[in-house]
Amino acid sequence: MPEKEIRAMPTTIEIRAAEDEDGKRTITGAIKYETDSADFVDWYGDTWIEQIAPGAFSESLKTRNVVGLWSHDTSQVLGNTKSGTLRIYDGEKELRFELDIPNTSIGNDAWELIQRGDVDGVSFGMRVLKDKWSTEQRGDQKIYKRTILNAELFEISPVAFPAYPANQVSARGLDEFKASEQRAADQYEKEKLLLELDLYG
Repeated sequence: MPEKEIRAMPTTIEIRAAEDEDGKRTITGAIKYETDSADFVDWYGDTWIEQIAPGAFSESLKTRNVVGLWSHDTSQVLGNTKSGTLRIYDGEKELRFELDIPNTSIGNDAWELIQRGDVDGVSFGMRVLKDKWSTEQRGDQKIYKRTILNAELFEISPVAFPAYPANQVSARGLDEFKASEQRAADQYEKEKLLLELDLYG
């Protein structure tokens, strides 16, 4: 079973406070598809980036509830798609969410910190089921690119420090891709050598 990965959204929280009597307080944000992550550097000094493909969460959203958590803490729930207090819209360019902040001690603290700008980032928790690695040239530098094709979305969290870590799961996938690249290069050299021996032998 793949491990859960935490990712930052390339977005900042937008605040919307309703004017009606119930005083609903809502934050919104989005996961942008086909948008390069920050650059990461692996253990060997190679640069890699990550993108989420459109529709990567489509299957997950049909079958799985997603929760809104305060800083990834499962004991501090802010909303849930099951109850409708977290709403998710899966579009062609982005996955947009609306999270109603509850009138609880956790919710009130979260709202205060978000309003003050102390907390202005969002992270999400997912389990990647299918990804694809490739390489790109950026000037004279080769960079590795991971495209997430299918993933389960578990949670969305307002956080003070959105982390987009090069975690072990991703690093393992990159190591495997590099190994397959090396095997292909070795096979090419072997076939080239055999061809030369055949031609000139």
